Amino acid sequence: MAAHVEAGALMRRAEAEGGFATILQRGDPERGTLLLIILGRGQYFACLERLMAISGDYRWTVTGPQESAEMAEIQYFLSKKQRFDPDLWCIELDIAQPERFVAEMTELS
Repeated sequence: MAAHVEAGALMRRAEAEGGFATILQRGDPERGTLLLIILGRGQYFACLERLMAISGDYRWTVTGPQESAEMAEIQYFLSKKQRFDPDLWCIELDIAQPERFVAEMTELS
């Protein structure tokens, strides 16, 4: 699935469940990597990244700083990712049940 299509679907899903979604960085519409910053009620929870597996399929993987990370550590991680991959989509999702969302996304992949 094209990156811009999946990005839009993820944002609609978060908003349909009463959450908030915003694009922090827009990447390549077709082939860009997707990085989700997952928040729960404004508090950082995790990052998910859509990565290509050896099989050629995309998989959602928990990446980046741990749940208890300070904002400076999160910002540093994001700036490194953005410098390394200019085609990166960086999307922030603030959702009511981040644990459930992360479990579902990593299980589906």
